[in-house]
Formats: sequence, structure tokens, C-alpha cells
Amino acid sequence: MSSTTRIEKDSMGDVQVPKDAYWGAQTQRAVENFPISGYRFGRRFIRAMGLIKRSAAEVNRKLDKLDADRAELIVKAAQEVIEGPLDHHFVLDIYQTGSGTSTNMNANEVISNRAIELAGGTIGSRDPIHPNDHVNMGQSSNDVIPTAIHVAVAEAIKHDLRPQLDILAQSLEKKSKAFDGIIKIGRTHLQDATPVRLGQEFAGYARQAKLGMMRATKAVKALRELPIGGTAVGTGINTHPEFGSRMAATLAEATGIDFVEAEDHFEAQAAKDAVCEVSGQIRTVAVSLTKIANDIRMLASGPRCGIGEIRLPSTQPGSSIMPGKVNPVMCEMLIQVCAQVIGNDATVTLACRDGHYELNVMMPVMTHNLLESIRLLTSAVKAFTERCIEGIEVNEERAKELIEGSLAMCTGLAPIIGYDKAAAIAKEAFSTGKTVRQVAQEMKVLSEEELDKALDPTSMTRPG
Repeated sequence: MSSTTRIEKDSMGDVQVPKDAYWGAQTQRAVENFPISGYRFGRRFIRAMGLIKRSAAEVNRKLDKLDADRAELIVKAAQEVIEGPLDHHFVLDIYQTGSGTSTNMNANEVISNRAIELAGGTIGSRDPIHPNDHVNMGQSSNDVIPTAIHVAVAEAIKHDLRPQLDILAQSLEKKSKAFDGIIKIGRTHLQDATPVRLGQEFAGYARQAKLGMMRATKAVKALRELPIGGTAVGTGINTHPEFGSRMAATLAEATGIDFVEAEDHFEAQAAKDAVCEVSGQIRTVAVSLTKIANDIRMLASGPRCGIGEIRLPSTQPGSSIMPGKVNPVMCEMLIQVCAQVIGNDATVTLACRDGHYELNVMMPVMTHNLLESIRLLTSAVKAFTERCIEGIEVNEERAKELIEGSLAMCTGLAPIIGYDKAAAIAKEAFSTGKTVRQVAQEMKVLSEEELDKALDPTSMTRPG
């Protein structure tokens, strides 16, 4: 043994562990077994593990399963896990045992050894706190890890993603009101259509963001049933009959989320349908945001040779060779993030599908991808809102120019002169390069007053 390591024991024998590490033998074996990706569980998941271990100590104390002194030590150590200073002791790769047992033991060992240190004992001695007997009391990796998934994802959605979607919705709604008087051409099939107000378009985007908030709220509700209390296979072996319900109540109080004990522990542990549902909601948000970002960058295309109806904030030079070029980089960033989220959802779906009998064995990878999707979307939406949406301006002259030149203006003539005559005017306008108004005037299909009324773009956006 070197001066930088210590010896710890588990059921398989002696293991050399870094001297200053709070983790122990089982974690160290997993460190050596899984040098795969370098990806680690993030802050939200580690916090959730700390919440579960702290809550378990409190509940076991109230159930007279754990003495007060040990419970207090575990609570203090778990609180440090919750708050973050021990994050660097959570060292395991995402790609590990599919139940997440290694990560559960990582938490048990870190909390055990930190509690021993707080008590003035020797790290690694398991005295007075044992990682299995005390920190993991009444629990199994098979109910702890899926519970941590629910807690971590629900908190991430509630406190991170949903607030940013709310801010985006408010920003888009503000723009929709500011742009409500701007008349522009509508487009369907990427072709000219009848006029719309720019404010109507942005109101549509704002509604998409609001619906994203609603989907996020539904996702949190889908996670409210917690598997904790089912232990190894769902029967609740080696735990108190009230442990699950008391744990759910304690976690609900700690998080402000309406958690309850799972109605059926076999469903809660063997299936990951709730996680699959949540991932689908997050994927839908990503699809929605892709639509918004794509529309905005195309409406701003140009600035002179594209649509150019709106102007985006200039955030950085766009080319290493073309001076003065500025690209819609914030839109491109968001679209790339959304593509990653959609890909992550595919992984989560495949992982959720892989539940056999009493356990799903792909929980670490589904956890990583779902939490990563939420983290990426949260950051991307914040940047997109602040550095793109809030600075959008209108090119009103360009909007007017495109309306006047559109062949779709003939739609206003059709109810008066008939579809066929209106179509003939459109065809003539297209072949000659004239506007619909010019051709209609030449053909004298209506008086000037009637023509002005029929081709009034503002009235076309407010029919009836």
C-alpha cells in the first residue's frame, strides 16, 4: 500500500482506495471496472441522492430503526451531498451497472465516511456509521435510483426549464404586441399566402412556448409517484411498512413537489413509463423550439437578398472571409441543442424499453440523457431569449414591399370577381412581373375604390 492510499474491505476482499477519498471499496471497484466515457452524474442527481439519504435517516429515526446519534451524523453528511461540496467524490461513469447500484453505494460510502469523520472516527472503519447497515437502511439500489431519477428530473424541470420557458413566452408575447400593427405576407408550403400581422406570427410562437410550460408541468406530475419502499424487487423486504409513504412525504416537504408513494411498487421499479413520458414531453418542447428558431432565422434571412422582414441582433462576425457578414447564430445554437435533445429522447426511449421482470437495467443512461436534455434546453432557451428574441426589430418597408408584390393578394378578389378571373390576374402578374393591383387596374375588373378595399392587406388579417 502506498502513502496515498488506504485499504478498505468489502464482501470480495481488500481494495486500495485513495487516502483522502470519502468513497470506499465498492465505489473503487466500479471506478476500475468502468473507465468508459468520463461522463458523471451531475448536480441535480447528486442532490437527489443526498435528499433521499437524509430523508431515510430521518424516517428510520422516527420509526425507531436508527438511533438518534447515528441519524444525526448521517443527516449532517447527507446535507453536504445536497449542497454540493462533496460532488467531486461522486466519481463513477454513467456507463456502469444498469441498476445504478455502484452509484447508490458511492453515495452510501461517501456519506458513511464523512459521517465517521464528523464523529471523530477513522475513515474506512465503518464505525460508527456503516454504509449498508445505516446509510442504506430500509433501501435498495433498485428503489433508490429510480426515486432519485424522479426527484432530480422533477426539480430540474420545475426550477430550471419551466422558468426559462415562461420568460421566453413573456418575451415573445411582448414582441407580438409590439408587432401587431405590422402587416406582412403569410407563407404556406414556403410559397406566398394571404397577409398576416407580424404580431399574429409572434403570438403563435408565444403560445408554443406557453404550451411548452404546460408540458413541463405535466412532466413533473408524471413523476410524482416514487418507487422508494419497494426495496429489491417491489415487495418491500427489509424495510418498515410505512417507510415508503413516510419517505414520499418527507421528500415532498423538502422539494415542494407533490411526491407520493407509488401505488404499485412492481410497476414503479420494473417499468420506466413515467420517465419515457417525461422524455417525450421534453422532446416535444424541443420540436416546438426548433419551429420558432427556424422561422425567425428565415424571416431575418438576407439582409438584402432574402426575406428580411425582421432584423436580429448582431452578436458576432459571421465569416472569416466575408467582411460584414452576420449570421443567425443564436437560432442555430438552439436548433442544434434541440437536435441533441431529440436524439437523447431516442436513447431514453430505448433504455425505458429495456425493463425485464422486476427491474430496468438501463437507468444510468436514461438519467444522464434526460437530465442533460433539460440542462441544455434551459441554458439554450435563456441565451436565445436574451440574445435574440429581446433584440428583434422590424423592417417594415420590406414587409410592405413583399405584400404588394405577392400573387396571393388575388385571394381578396376571388369572392368578388370569381376564382377563375382572379387566377387569370395572378397568372398575368407572374408572367409580366407586374403586381396584382397593376394587372387588375389594367383589366378594369373593379373601380379604384372597390379595388383598394379588396386588396387592403390589413382587412385580410381581420376577416368578417
